[in-house]
Amino acid sequence: MKTLQSDFIQFTGVVSDRGSKYAVSAGHVESEAEIKAFLKQLKRAKKFARATHNTWAARFTDGTELKNDDGEGGAGMIILQMMAREGLEDSIVVVTRWYGGTHLGGDRFRHVKTSVQHLFGRLDWGKKDSR
Repeated sequence: MKTLQSDFIQFTGVVSDRGSKYAVSAGHVESEAEIKAFLKQLKRAKKFARATHNTWAARFTDGTELKNDDGEGGAGMIILQMMAREGLEDSIVVVTRWYGGTHLGGDRFRHVKTSVQHLFGRLDWGKKDSR
């Protein structure tokens, strides 16, 4: 299993589509209190506090899985599934979206996936053993 060593990692400008912009943030958490503290830290930046959606998921080594779609129905589950596939535990991943005025339909879920993949790739976890 994998866990993030950093308390706070963030990549902005990950995706831009029809005016909507996406960012991804992540960090090491071991409790619901630490999730709340992470989200509070994220939203200290007015840009993130004013975002349309801060969708997140967290997984713990005890098997607990938590998520919040923040109005972007189903996005938290996508993040959670991607974390499970990577074996990422004791961590939170947040995908932030600033709505650009045009509905994206199903593309918004593709952008959530792209944002999380960007994070994993920057952590050098994107490369799989090709045996």
